[in-house]
Amino acid sequence: MDLQIALLLVQDGLVNGAIYGLMALALVLVFSVTRVIFIPQGEFVAFGALTMVMLQGGRIPPTLWLLLALAAVVLAGELLRRIGGHAVHWPSTLLWCVALPLLACALVWLPGLRPALESGLRPAALEPGLRPVSLYLQALTTLVLITPLGPLLYRLAFRPLADASVLMLLIVAVALHGVLVGLGLLFFGAEGARTPAFVEARWEFGGMAVSGQSLVVLGVTLGLLGLLLILGRSMVGKALRATAINRVGARLMGIPTERSAELSFALAALIGAVSGLLIAPLTTVYYDTGFLIGLKGFVAAIVGALASYPLALAGALLVGQLEAFASFWASAYKEVLVFTLIVPVLWWRSLGSRLVEDEA
Repeated sequence: MDLQIALLLVQDGLVNGAIYGLMALALVLVFSVTRVIFIPQGEFVAFGALTMVMLQGGRIPPTLWLLLALAAVVLAGELLRRIGGHAVHWPSTLLWCVALPLLACALVWLPGLRPALESGLRPAALEPGLRPVSLYLQALTTLVLITPLGPLLYRLAFRPLADASVLMLLIVAVALHGVLVGLGLLFFGAEGARTPAFVEARWEFGGMAVSGQSLVVLGVTLGLLGLLLILGRSMVGKALRATAINRVGARLMGIPTERSAELSFALAALIGAVSGLLIAPLTTVYYDTGFLIGLKGFVAAIVGALASYPLALAGALLVGQLEAFASFWASAYKEVLVFTLIVPVLWWRSLGSRLVEDEA
């Protein structure tokens, strides 16, 4: 190994670590608010990337039908709850079940976008002046399609068990992961796909090539980290933190804990979709690609004790560097070395932990 190879490995580790960092941020956010170890987080990555691929191929993505089906089921459930005498928060219900699904339909069938999609042309084949508009519009459509899936899945799978134990919530999360992976195979097939980069430029620094897409990945990761830190200082962030510290106490103080949980799942789905859009130009994405990415993000989140955003991001960068250099020195054991990292981290965390009773 010489200096140039080492620099290339460091670059790969930074880019991969940034993606794992996004996964870790989403996992920390969801767990701190809802106590759910959200195993299906990686499925948002695969759904986001492959939805973008289908839009670029001129096809209506099956995630639109999934969104509409979930919205209809959740809306029907809320109507039954209202008939049964339970309170229903209609503004959020209409947002997730009506407004965003209708916006997604409008974007998919947008008159200005359909000619480019129906032609079956990829953005690279369009005229240079049209490429950025079509590419970014497709990315926006993907985000609108994927983001509402988070709160809708929360209402269906996790809200009825909001007071259950962490183990029960984990079992439900694993079951939901299996369902979403099966749907991914049904929707997108077993073939992988890639998308064009958002930035095609490349630069040379000391003999090392740096792609614009890599810089986009790093910039978006830092931007989302900053957004979460700023959110933590706002009234919404304080409500999320109060819900994370004591769910019952937050409810007694008038904080809508269900809205906090829905917001955390919405942000997790948004982060997952953004991650899918970022990695699709860098690697081939399959229907089950997100699972392994989510697991590595979980390792990073464990480094941050499933509580700290900066520590989770630092853990993700560590995982990325370990994976990059392991792929050079011992590629056959790359995954083993990455997941073995969780053992000393858990041992170190256990030294300073104390046994607490699970919150009822």
